[in-house]
Amino acid sequence: MMRSHLYIAALSLCVVLVAESPAQDLAGRVSERSVKAAFLYKFAGYVQWPDDDAKSDSPITIGVIGANDFARELAEITANRTVSSRPISVRRLTTVDSFDGLEILFIAKEERDHLPQLLSAARDKPILTVTESEGGLSSGSIINFTLDQDRVRFEVSLYAAEKSQLHLNARLLAVAQDVRRAPGPPR
Repeated sequence: MMRSHLYIAALSLCVVLVAESPAQDLAGRVSERSVKAAFLYKFAGYVQWPDDDAKSDSPITIGVIGANDFARELAEITANRTVSSRPISVRRLTTVDSFDGLEILFIAKEERDHLPQLLSAARDKPILTVTESEGGLSSGSIINFTLDQDRVRFEVSLYAAEKSQLHLNARLLAVAQDVRRAPGPPR
């Protein structure tokens, strides 16, 4: 039990450090996409899916639509890593692929024209949807990356998470730039 608390504390510190570091100054000159890939991997440790116990032996599958370079980098970052003893698998997807078997879906900004349709297809399923487009939360995403003074940040929709039957850890919410509890634009 003590080890899991240390693990959670270490992950929390990583999220805070990444959130507080300029995207281009982190570990030298790390790209914005690298910071987002690291965040995406870390998000998995702060989500409870409704069928976690049943899937304890299967990988956490992250689907990436658009940005093949991002998918490649994410696969490199997550190679030989686990979250809650589950390996990470990265799948490149197109806008017509099925979301079956996904725990996390990342929709790159290059696909913003398809964002409403893609999020609609994932809605009400236990999939953590992550976007990087202006208005991502208003379109139904659970987490949306933003930039604030060249720093990668993220905003969260608890409403969308609840519709997808996902429970987000309070530590994740504590480092989010904005947490929305209702649908629609910020108030």
